[in-house]
Amino acid sequence: MSGLVTKMYAVFVGVGVFAFANGYVNVALNKPAYQQNAYRGNDPYDASNAVDGRKSDLRWDGGQCAVSWGEQTATWWVNLTYIHSIHHITIYFRTDNKPWGPSNSNTMVFIGFSVYVSNTTNRLQGTLCYKDDNFTLATIPAVFNTTCPVHGQYVIYYNERLPGVTYPDDYSEVVVSDLCELEVYGCPATGCYGSNSALPCPDVNCQYCHIETGTCYGCKPGYQGYRCELGKTVYVQL
Repeated sequence: MSGLVTKMYAVFVGVGVFAFANGYVNVALNKPAYQQNAYRGNDPYDASNAVDGRKSDLRWDGGQCAVSWGEQTATWWVNLTYIHSIHHITIYFRTDNKPWGPSNSNTMVFIGFSVYVSNTTNRLQGTLCYKDDNFTLATIPAVFNTTCPVHGQYVIYYNERLPGVTYPDDYSEVVVSDLCELEVYGCPATGCYGSNSALPCPDVNCQYCHIETGTCYGCKPGYQGYRCELGKTVYVQL
């Protein structure tokens, strides 16, 4: 497994148009979403179903899940619309409302998945938050949580079954992006941190800071230095 700490967050409470978990805001709620190989390409199976806040019906045709065709690769992403400081990500897999585990045929298409955070739709230009190389049909959770304290605009779900690659016996031959909900918890605005998403970054000229520690990740335009304390040098030709 990834070295990142995986935590379970048991309580999710809806407040207004946002959902909160441990003080963080679900910044993915109702944001633009995309999936590769969309199933039939119409609304009942649309990628946006995975960010609509509904997760009471986890059937493929229940109208609350994104559904794709089975292919060698599966990609789904949500556009947070601007760069956010992220704390953790929660995924509700399609279960068809049946007992989860080896008896549920959906488990085999999800094992081996990855989650990325990127500033573009290219996962390889971003940060790998989690890569499953340990789950089995018996151990993969129906609701997956991973801590990923980075900043980015796109959260990308990816899985693959590439030709010429030998996979464990439990793995399916094809993969899908049948996600019933993907929640991204973090700060609702730039320049903040803390479990209540209310503290400004300690360095006044910092644009993005670590959501737990406040350590600066990137300066506001026109500033540089370890604590963004330096303005950019301007050279004037005489």
